[in-house]
Amino acid sequence: MTNENQTPDEKTTFESALEQLQASVKLLESGELNLEQALRCFEDGVRLTRICQNHLSAAEQRVDILMKGATAEAAAGCAPALQPFPQNRAKE
Repeated sequence: MTNENQTPDEKTTFESALEQLQASVKLLESGELNLEQALRCFEDGVRLTRICQNHLSAAEQRVDILMKGATAEAAAGCAPALQPFPQNRAKE
């Protein structure tokens, strides 16, 4: 699903953005950056947080669509209804 019209942020995977964000947090927590470096690192962290949030929102929408589809299919009798597993009681 890669599109040539995507911005670099849109091409960044959730995992990559999260890894970079964790590295930024570690760097900020180290206290070794001067003010300007810390601000740039913080700005980058905000950008990475937004990328992660966009990926999570998209995943949530996909799950919602799948769940609504499964519910509609079950209501229409097209799919098996979900039922809990029987509880096996161990002999005492």
